[in-house]
Amino acid sequence: MNEVKSPKKPLLYYYFVAMLLVMLFNFIAMPWISEHQIKDVDYNTFVTMTEQGEVGRVEIQEQSNRILFTSSDEKTVYKTAMVPDDGLVQRLLDAGVSTTGEEIEQTSTLVSILAWVLPIIIFVALGQYMSRKMMEKMGGGGNSMMFNMGKSNAKVYVKSAEGIKFDDVAGEDEAKENLTEVVNYLHDPSKYQEIGASMPKGILLVGPPGTGKTMLAKAVAGEANVPFFSMSGSEFVEMFVGMGASKVRDLFKQAKEKAPCIVFIDEIDAIGRARGKNAGFSGNDERENTLNQLLTEMDGFQTNSGVIVLAATNRVDILDKALMRAGRFDRQIDVGLPDVHERAEIFAVHMRNLKLDKEIDRDFLARQTPGFSGADIANVCNEAALIAARHDKKSIGRDDFMSAIDRIVGGLEKRNMPMTASERRATAIHEAGHATVMWSLAECDPVLKVTVVPRGKSLGATWSVPDEERVHVTNEALEEQLAGLLGGRIAEEVNYGTLGAGALSDLERATKTAYAMVAYYGMSKKIGPISYYDSTGTRDTFTKPFSEQTARDIDCEVRRMLEDAYACARKIIERKNDRINAMADLLLEKETIYAEDIERILGPSAQSAKRAAETKPEEGAGGKAAADELTEA
Repeated sequence: MNEVKSPKKPLLYYYFVAMLLVMLFNFIAMPWISEHQIKDVDYNTFVTMTEQGEVGRVEIQEQSNRILFTSSDEKTVYKTAMVPDDGLVQRLLDAGVSTTGEEIEQTSTLVSILAWVLPIIIFVALGQYMSRKMMEKMGGGGNSMMFNMGKSNAKVYVKSAEGIKFDDVAGEDEAKENLTEVVNYLHDPSKYQEIGASMPKGILLVGPPGTGKTMLAKAVAGEANVPFFSMSGSEFVEMFVGMGASKVRDLFKQAKEKAPCIVFIDEIDAIGRARGKNAGFSGNDERENTLNQLLTEMDGFQTNSGVIVLAATNRVDILDKALMRAGRFDRQIDVGLPDVHERAEIFAVHMRNLKLDKEIDRDFLARQTPGFSGADIANVCNEAALIAARHDKKSIGRDDFMSAIDRIVGGLEKRNMPMTASERRATAIHEAGHATVMWSLAECDPVLKVTVVPRGKSLGATWSVPDEERVHVTNEALEEQLAGLLGGRIAEEVNYGTLGAGALSDLERATKTAYAMVAYYGMSKKIGPISYYDSTGTRDTFTKPFSEQTARDIDCEVRRMLEDAYACARKIIERKNDRINAMADLLLEKETIYAEDIERILGPSAQSAKRAAETKPEEGAGGKAAADELTEA
C-alpha cells in the first residue's frame, strides 16, 4: 500500500488562511455587495417619488454629496446626487417623509445573514479537511474520524504486493519448512480435513530484531496467494476506552469475510504483555481490554474457518501465558540469527542489483559478519555501495564492504581526532595487549584484525571472530575471555607503570561476564550449581532472590575470577612484551593489521594449534602438547 504523506504545513497555517478569507469577505466583498444593491436614480425622480408618497426614509450624506432614500415599504434603497435645493426639507416634511437622521441600512437581510454564516461554513469546512487529513495519516482513508473510530486500519494485500516468495527469503530453512505446511493447508484444506487434521490457529514467529520475521509472514501470503491482513500491535492502542478492542473485532470480522486468509500482527508484545504487572496503578487499562478481546476472538473461530493468525515478537518472555496456550498461539517458530552459510545466501540476495568487482567472495564476507542479522547485512551492502559511489568507483570492491562492516560495528572514523604521539603509542600498546593474550589462549575467539583508527567512542579496536562451530561455551572459555578483555589494561600497566581510563568498556564487559558465570551459569564452586536468572521477566526488581551473605559471596567469587584472569593475562604479557612493542610499532605504521601480520610477530595462534589437534586424532596428544607449548611460549 502506498503510504499517505502527512500535510507539510502546520495546522496554524490553515487557520490563518481561514481568518484571512473571512477578513477579506467582510472588508472587501461585503461593501462591494452592499454598493451594488443600491439603485441609482436622478434627482428629478427622487422629487417625483417624494411628491407621490413613494419615499419612506431619507438620509442626506453631505460629506459624500449624495442622498440615500428608501421606498415606502423600505424594501429598496435608492441613491441620488445632491443638487442645490432650498425647498427640499420643507418638501420632505410636507410629504411626511422621515428625516430623523437615522442611518439607512445598506445591506439586505440575506447579505447580513451570509456575513454571519460564511465564517462558520469556512471553519467547519476547515475542520472537515483537517479531520480527513488526520484519518489519511492514520490509515483510515478519507472518511471522518467520527465514522472510523473503532475500525481496523489493517493494510490488506489481496495478492502479494511486493511479490515476496520463499525464494526471496535467504536462510531460515527450518522456519520456511514449518510455514510451508501452512501454505499447503491454505491451498488445499480438504486434504487435511478429510484425515481429521486441523492447522494451528496461531503461529508465533520469535527472534531478534532484523531476522526477517515480517518478511517470512509476507512470503507465506505470497506463496499461498491469499489475502494478507497486516497490522502492528501498537496500532491497536487508542486514547479512547474500548477502541482497541473494537479494532480487534473489526479486524477478525474482515478476515472471516475474506477467508481463507492470513492475519499478521507485528510486534504483538505491544498488546500481548502479561497482565497484572501494574495492577496497583491501572487495574482496567485499555491495553488489557484489547488483549482480552484478542484472546476471545482467537477462541471464537473454528480451525476450519480458513483464518490463520501469524504474529511476530522479539520479547516472547513478556507475553501473557493465556496468549501462548494451546488453541491460540499453539505453534512457536524460532527465527534466529543466520549462521555463516545463511549469511552467504543473504549476501547473495542483497547483491543482486549491485555492481560488484569480480573478486568479491560472499563466503569471506559471511565469515566477517558473525552475529549480523538479515537487516544488518542489507545495511552492509547499502553502505558499501554508498562508500564506493563516494569514491567515484564504477563497482563495489572488497575494501568497500570491509569499511562498511567497520562503520556499522564501530561507528564513523575519526582520523582527525587530536591525539599526541604518546597517546597514540599507548593506544597501540593497549590493543596489542588484547591481541597477544587472545592469540595465546586456545579458548579465545580468533583475532581477525587490530586497528588504532578511532571510531565512535573507542580509540582503537581488536576484532575477533567467534567460532560458530562451538555449540556451547565452557567455563574455561569464559575465563580465557576475561583474560583477553583485561589484556589491554595490563599491557599499559607493564609498559608505562600507570593505569589509564581507556579500559572502561573492557572492565565493564569483564565484570558482567564474571557475574553471569557466578549468578547465572552456576560456574562457581563456592556458590554452587545455582542460577538466579529470571527468564520470565516477572521478578520484582526491588528484591533479590538470595540473602545478603550470598550477595557477599557472589561479590567475592567475581573478584577472585577477575584476579585469576588478571594474573593469567599479566603472565603472558610480561613474557611477550617485546613482541607487543613490535606489534605496536607496526600498528602505528599501518594503523590496521590483520591476522597474517600478527602471525608473523607471534607465530601460529593457539586456536590453530587446537584445531590441528582436533582434526588429527591420532596425533591428539602431540597436538595438545603443541598448543600448551605455544601458550607457554
